[in-house]
Amino acid sequence: MAGSKVGNSLRLKGPTTNRVRRHDVDTVVPPGNFAPTALTPAPPPPPAQPPRPLGDLSTASIDEIAEIAAQQFTESGTDEQKYRPRRAMRDFLTYLATFPGETWQERWEASGHDEGRSLTEAGCQGKDRQMKLNLAAGYSFAMRLIRPTLLGFRCNRFYRYTPWFRSVANDPWFDEFCNRADQLPLSQARRSRTKFDVACALTVFGIDLKNLTPEALLHYAIESRAHGLSGENPESGTYAGTLAWPILHEMGQFPASAPRSLRAAITRGQLTPEEVVDRIGLRNREVRDLLVEYLRRRSAGLDYSTLRQLSNLLVRVFWKQIEEINPDQADLRLSEETFTRWKEWLVVLPNGNPRLDVDGPLMAVRALYLDLHTWAVAEPERWAKWVAPCPVRDADLRWFHLRRRRLQERMANRTRDRQPLLPVLSQYINDTWHRLRSQLEEARKVENGEEFVHEGVTWLRVSTKDQRHNNPPIRAVNRTTGELVHLSRDENLVFWQWAVVETLRLAGLRAEELTELTHLSVRQYQRSSGEVVALLVVSPSKSDRERVIPMSAELFHVIAQVIRRHRDRHGTVPVCMRYDLHEKVWSEELPYLFQTFHGGTQRGMSTTTVWRMIKRACDALAEIHPQFKGVKFAPHDFRRLFATELVNNGLPIHIGAALLGHLDIRTTRGYVAVFDEDVISHYQQFLARRRAERPETEYRDPTTDEWNDFQDHFDKRRVELGSCGRPYGTPCAHEHACIRCPMLSINPKMLPRLDELEEDLVNRRRRAIEEGWRGEVEGLDLTLTFLRSKRDQARRFRRTGPVSLELPVVPPQQHQK
Repeated sequence: MAGSKVGNSLRLKGPTTNRVRRHDVDTVVPPGNFAPTALTPAPPPPPAQPPRPLGDLSTASIDEIAEIAAQQFTESGTDEQKYRPRRAMRDFLTYLATFPGETWQERWEASGHDEGRSLTEAGCQGKDRQMKLNLAAGYSFAMRLIRPTLLGFRCNRFYRYTPWFRSVANDPWFDEFCNRADQLPLSQARRSRTKFDVACALTVFGIDLKNLTPEALLHYAIESRAHGLSGENPESGTYAGTLAWPILHEMGQFPASAPRSLRAAITRGQLTPEEVVDRIGLRNREVRDLLVEYLRRRSAGLDYSTLRQLSNLLVRVFWKQIEEINPDQADLRLSEETFTRWKEWLVVLPNGNPRLDVDGPLMAVRALYLDLHTWAVAEPERWAKWVAPCPVRDADLRWFHLRRRRLQERMANRTRDRQPLLPVLSQYINDTWHRLRSQLEEARKVENGEEFVHEGVTWLRVSTKDQRHNNPPIRAVNRTTGELVHLSRDENLVFWQWAVVETLRLAGLRAEELTELTHLSVRQYQRSSGEVVALLVVSPSKSDRERVIPMSAELFHVIAQVIRRHRDRHGTVPVCMRYDLHEKVWSEELPYLFQTFHGGTQRGMSTTTVWRMIKRACDALAEIHPQFKGVKFAPHDFRRLFATELVNNGLPIHIGAALLGHLDIRTTRGYVAVFDEDVISHYQQFLARRRAERPETEYRDPTTDEWNDFQDHFDKRRVELGSCGRPYGTPCAHEHACIRCPMLSINPKMLPRLDELEEDLVNRRRRAIEEGWRGEVEGLDLTLTFLRSKRDQARRFRRTGPVSLELPVVPPQQHQK
C-alpha cells in the first residue's frame, strides 16, 4: 500500500542476496530515469508596461479618482447610485494620504496593510466607515490603482470583486475564461471561486491574463496554502486555482508541455538517489556518497518503488541507526558489538511493537556487502576501499523459512476468516446500489417539490440550495422520518463501490491492475458458430507480463455497467491520465474504466481510492452486521479468496496460476488457504514428470481437428439453463449437477424454468419428509439453496438492459497466398 512504512509491512522478502543476477559494472543509467516532473513555482516577471485599463492614476487627485470610480462601479447613472462609491473612495484615499509617498502605491505600502493588516484595523470609528474603506480598497485593486501583496489582498473580503475586475479590465481573454468557468458542472460557489482565483492572481502579480504562466499560478496556489487563506492549508489537502488550471490549459493560455492539472504540476515525481539519501541526513559524507553511488547502480534494474524501499532499508533503517549507535563509525567494517546492538534495535519498532519484517533489512544489508565485493573485482579503484566482511551471518537468517511459514499461516487464517463474509459484503453492496438506483430513477420522474413512492415509502424531491448549479444534484426527504438523502451523490458513490468490489472479487486482480483497466482492455473473440467470448486484457503489473483472462457473465455485467455509466454522462469513455503512486509518474492519456471527476478534470482512480471505497463499504456494513466490526478487507484479500475458490472448485492449480498472472505455481499455492499440502506436492511432482515425458511433437501448431475440438468445447459448455464457464480441457467437476456448480451462468430468459424446478424440488422435499428420507432432504436443501442463489443472480442481470461496449472494430486481415 502506498505510504506504508517499512517496519509495518506484513510481507517478508525472500532471501535474494543478488548472487545470481548481477548488474554489469558498466551499466549506464538513463539520465531521465529520475527526472523531476513538477514545475518550479515562481512569480511572473514584471511587465514592461503594467496594465492601466483606466489610464495612469498613480498621482491623480482624490476627486478625480473618486469620480472615475463612481462612473465605473455604478450600474445606473443616477447621482444617488454614484454617491456611495464616490464617498467610499474619497474616505479611503484620504486615509492613505496620511502616509508618506508620492504615489498611491507608495502610500499603500507605507500603511503596513501589505503585511496582512486588514482595513478594519485602520483605527477608524464606526462599522459603516470600515465597510466603506474595505469597499474602496476593492475598487482601487480592480482599477489597478494599487497593487497589493497576496496577504494585503486576502486579509480583506470583497464579495463582488470578480465582476468589478472584469468590468474594468475589459479583457476578451479573461471574459472567455469566465465563460468557460460558468460551464463547469459545479455549484455557483465553486465556479465563482474559480474566477476569483484568477482575478486575485492577476491583481497581486500586476499582469494581464496573457502574461499568466503555469509557474505563476502554481506560485499563487502554494502561497495561498502556506498562509492558510480561505481553507487552503496542508491539512485540507486543497489548493487555490485547482479548477482554473485545466480551463487555462484548454484555452491555450498554458503551453502544451505544461501539466493538464494543478495536481500534476505540484507532484514532485521521482526523486534522484541524492535527494532520497539526503532526506535522511547522514553525518558521514563518504558513506553518504557511497550509498548514493550504490543506489544509482542498482536503479538500472529496479523499478522506482523497489528502489525507494531499498534506499529506506539501507539509509534510514541501517546506516542512520549505526550512526546513532556509534557516531565515530567511518566505514562499513562494523564491530560485533555495534552490529549486535543494531540487531537488537531492529526487532522492535519505534512504537514498541515487534517488527514483523526482520529479514528484509538483513537481506538488503547482506546484498550491499556482497555487491561491493563483486564490483571491487572489476573496479578496485572505485569500490575496493569499501570492501569489508559482511556482518550478516547465515545464523541471522536461520529462521527465515520458519518466519515465512508463520506469515503464510497468518494470511491463510485471514483468508479463512473473510471467506464467509465475502458473500455478505457482495450482497449488501449489490442491494444498496440497486435500491439507490431505482430510487433515483423514481425521483427523476418528478419535479422539485413533488412526491414519489419507492418501496412503499413516500419521498419528497427537494432542490439544492444553489439554484444556479449547472448540474443540480437530486435530493429527497423521507416524508415519514424527515431523513434527507443525497440520491445522485450516494448512488454514484455506491456504484463505484459495487464496481470495485465486484471486479476484484470476480477477476482476482491486483489493485494496480484494476486501476489500469481501460476501454481497450475489453476484447471479444467471435467463433465460427457466431458465439462471442468476452476477454479481459490485464496490463502488466507486478510480474511485468500481460495476460488475457476470459470473463464470466457476472464480470462482463460489471464491466458493461461501468462503460454504460461513462456513456450516459460523457457519450463515451473519457480519455484521462492517472498517477502511479508507486512509480511517482503520470501515465499517458487513456480511456480508463475506473476514473472520477476530481479537481476540474477526469482522472484515473488511484489504489488509495480503491482502499477507501472498500473500507467505506465495510464500515457501513458493520452497523448492521456485528461480524464485520473490526474486520478490514484489503484489495489483495479478494485476490486470495478468488484463488482459493478456483482451486477448491476443482480448477487445476496451474490454470489458476495463469489466470492470476503468477510466474511460479508455488506463489499460487501460497494464496490458497484451504488446500492440502500433500495434494499440492504430489500434483506438482506429477506435472513435472508429465512435462518431462511429453514429446516435442506436442509443442506444435494445432491441426484442423484439434482446433475444431477446441471450438466444440464452447458448444459443449452450453446447457439448458445457461452456459458453463469451465476452462478448455477440464471435465465437469460436479458430475453435471449444474444447478450446484458455481461455474454455471444462468440465462435470465430461463427464470420461469427455475421457478418450475423450485416447485418440483419443494414437492420432492415434502415427500422425502413424509417418507423419512433424511439424506434425500439434506441433498434437496442444498440444491434449493444453490437454485435460489442462481435465480437471484439472474434477476440482478435482468434489471439492466444490454450495453453497447463500443469496441474498436479491427478490419479483417488480407491473407497472403
